[in-house]
Amino acid sequence: MVEELGVSERRACRVVGQHRATQRRSPTRRADEAALTAAIIHLAERFGRYGYRRVTALLNASGWQVSAGRVYRIWRCEGLKVPMKQPKRGRLWLNDGSCIRLRPMHKGHVWSYDFVQDRTHDGKVFRMLCVIDEYTRECLAIRVERRLNSRDVLDVLGELFVAHGPPEHIRSDNGPEFVATALRDWLERIGVKTLYIEPGSPWENGYCESFNSKLRDELLAREIFYDLREAKVLIEGWRCHYNTQRPHSSLNYRPPAPAAILPAALMPPYRLEAA
Repeated sequence: MVEELGVSERRACRVVGQHRATQRRSPTRRADEAALTAAIIHLAERFGRYGYRRVTALLNASGWQVSAGRVYRIWRCEGLKVPMKQPKRGRLWLNDGSCIRLRPMHKGHVWSYDFVQDRTHDGKVFRMLCVIDEYTRECLAIRVERRLNSRDVLDVLGELFVAHGPPEHIRSDNGPEFVATALRDWLERIGVKTLYIEPGSPWENGYCESFNSKLRDELLAREIFYDLREAKVLIEGWRCHYNTQRPHSSLNYRPPAPAAILPAALMPPYRLEAA
C-alpha cells in the first residue's frame, strides 16, 4: 500500500492506527505452540461442553503454564465453539433486599437433593437421585434405579450420614418421596431441618438444578445407555470426574473435592513395603 499510494510508512501506519514495528517484526511461533494446540483440541473433543476458561484450568492442572488469553487465541484460530450461556433465572427477594433462600455458609450446612430422569436405549425410564453439598458443590451420591421411592431416599441419606455426618439442613422440592412421613420423622429425630421450596419454583433449589443441568448437558445428552448397568457405571464415573477433576467456575476453576495425593517423603514406611 505504501508503494502504490506513494506515501511514507510512518504516515500509512498513522492513518490505519497500526504500530510501525508490525512492518518490521516477522511473526514467530512458540516452540510449544503445536503441542499446546493439540492439547486444547483434545480437551475440546473430550469435553465438548467446556469453554476455554475451563480448558485452561485443565491444562494448568495437567502441567501446562498458560494463560486464558493464550488459550482463547488458539481457541478462536482453531474455530472451536464456545458453549452458549444458559439464561439467568430470577430469585425470590424480600422487601429489605434479602433472599428468601437459606444460603450455605460452610461444609455440611445445607445439602440438597433432587430426581433426574432419563431413558435407556430400549426406551425404558430410569431415575437418578442426586445429592450435593451446596457449599462445596460436591456431589455426594447419584443413585440410579428404574424406580426410586421414599425408602430408597432414606437408604441413600442413611449411608451418606454415616460417611459424612448429617447436615444441618436439607433442601428439596415437595415431591412425594421427599415429604413422606417416615422420612420427615427420621430427619427430625436426628436433628436435620428440612427446607422445602415453593411449588413451581425450581430456582429456589438453584444449586441442585445447576448440577442437574450439568449432568444432563455433559453426560446424559451425549451418551446412549444400552442397559441400566452401563448407565450406573458411566454416571458414577462422571460423578467422580465432577468431584475430583472438573474445574468449577464458582470455585475459581478448582474441582469441588480434588483427590488428595500424599507426597513420597511423607508416606509411612509400611505403605512403601506394601507396594
